[in-house]
Amino acid sequence: MALTDEINEQIKTAMKSGDKVRLETLRSIRAGILEFEKSGTGREMTDDDAFKIINSGAKKRKDAIEQFEAAGRTEAAEKERLELGIIMEFLPTQMTEDEVRLAVSDIIAQLGASQPSDFGKVMGVAVKQMKGKADGGLIQTLVKQLLSGS
Repeated sequence: MALTDEINEQIKTAMKSGDKVRLETLRSIRAGILEFEKSGTGREMTDDDAFKIINSGAKKRKDAIEQFEAAGRTEAAEKERLELGIIMEFLPTQMTEDEVRLAVSDIIAQLGASQPSDFGKVMGVAVKQMKGKADGGLIQTLVKQLLSGS
């Protein structure tokens, strides 16, 4: 797979340059890919599977950043930010908040949703459309805002 090859090449480059944070981060991505390949699913990894693995790594870093900042551990939070930046290189360009808001508004209009009880219906479509391009937490917040009229 091209993604695996690219990660392996970047690992070699990071080893040669001595960039420990990049090397560690790339190895964690590769470990997720190897885990999938050895999981016994009996199928080849698709791009969607790879993005799920990479998104999972990004989500873990974001959660860690929040926890480290809450605990006042700024150095650890900064390391997680660096790792998150490296992981984001492998994801599609993320949508801005305004772009997500516009997309959610369009989905609400298409579905004819108008009240908070339509939340699940809107979220299902929104997450499917913006998968890998926008943060799920942001999508959720905007859907709630727009359906409640705030």
